[in-house]
Amino acid sequence: MVAREELMEPEKQGPRLRVALNASFWGQETAGSGQYLHHLVDELVKLEDGPEVVLCGPADLFAGRPLPAGAHWHTLATSPWRRLGANLEKVWNEQTAFPRAAAMLGAAVAHVPYFASPYTPRTPTVVTVHDLIPLLLPAYRGSALVRAYMRLVAASARRADLILTDAEATVPEIVRRLGVPRERVRAVLLAASPAYRPGTEPEVLAAVRARYELPEAFLLYLGGFDQRRNLATLFRAWGEARRREPHLPVLALAGALPTSDTPFAPDPRRLAREAGISESVRFLGRVPEGDKPALYGAATAFLFPSRHEGFGLPVLESLACGTPAVIAEATSLPEVGGPGALWVGADDIAGWADAICRIATDNALRARLRAAGLAHASTFSWRRTAQETAAAYRDAHAAALRFRVEGQSRS
Repeated sequence: MVAREELMEPEKQGPRLRVALNASFWGQETAGSGQYLHHLVDELVKLEDGPEVVLCGPADLFAGRPLPAGAHWHTLATSPWRRLGANLEKVWNEQTAFPRAAAMLGAAVAHVPYFASPYTPRTPTVVTVHDLIPLLLPAYRGSALVRAYMRLVAASARRADLILTDAEATVPEIVRRLGVPRERVRAVLLAASPAYRPGTEPEVLAAVRARYELPEAFLLYLGGFDQRRNLATLFRAWGEARRREPHLPVLALAGALPTSDTPFAPDPRRLAREAGISESVRFLGRVPEGDKPALYGAATAFLFPSRHEGFGLPVLESLACGTPAVIAEATSLPEVGGPGALWVGADDIAGWADAICRIATDNALRARLRAAGLAHASTFSWRRTAQETAAAYRDAHAAALRFRVEGQSRS
């Protein structure tokens, strides 16, 4: 890692833009925002004309977590609220320590790669809003403190120079809900990790089936079990599909099961019992990242009935492994699934049952979707994500310079 003292002073910067990144999710590769941060930084530092990347975070954030060659780090000042809990410290880092650090470093742009930009930025600011789920879906609004925090970050995002989001489908939601001009919101699509690819060796597929006690043929769901994931609809459709086609393969569900049965996260085992399908369902629990490509590759098809996604990365991962999908025709999912998936209304039980039967029994359909899905998945890459993000940095910096010049001429 490059020490803080080794960074160039602001007045000695070269032609590359210096970008300060809020690195709060560094090291959290299993979280969506952590994956985004890691993949983005890995590719930004490879760009020939890319920015100088400085990751900013608490002192212990980078211990034992090396940065990619070309990236720097900067330790944020210690929060005076640290003893009062992690939540207050987090807000202080976001609203005070990070913007101060960006200004002190002479950064051309500050980027907050999740929904928490500073309300009073000191540097031209880019914020990535992955989705507006806590603002749009009542069940996700949480406690009074969470709602107050969401009001703060929504107001802060309105003051950012540029808002990035993961899919075109989210752009009008941001414009409408946050009340910002369309020209200040830009979709920069994500990508699957290079680990997700077709052609996994037969012995690897056999090993993953044995590890999870799965038969040769199975359909797969991989994701969360919270309310918007819509598992009750999937289970009812699965029951209907099995009545039509009694010899359907089993349904495997991968993901950490809820610790309690609540309206927000209903226990899928109860939902399966109520739908009368328990004997044809396997719950795999949390699957390590290293097992996921082979699990996708071994599946006959992937099912994803979620009602609302900012992007829907599991769909793209499945297609990249050569496994066709059935997805809800909702929010960003058609954009991500494209021609490699069958689209069904999120709550159309009969439509889901029909799609499940078709994709499980029609070899020609699966082959056609597989080819289309692989071609579609190949158009997504983290390099392109980094290139478009770097362009956003340049545009935000240029816009701030124009504003400064115009402001001087008006004075």
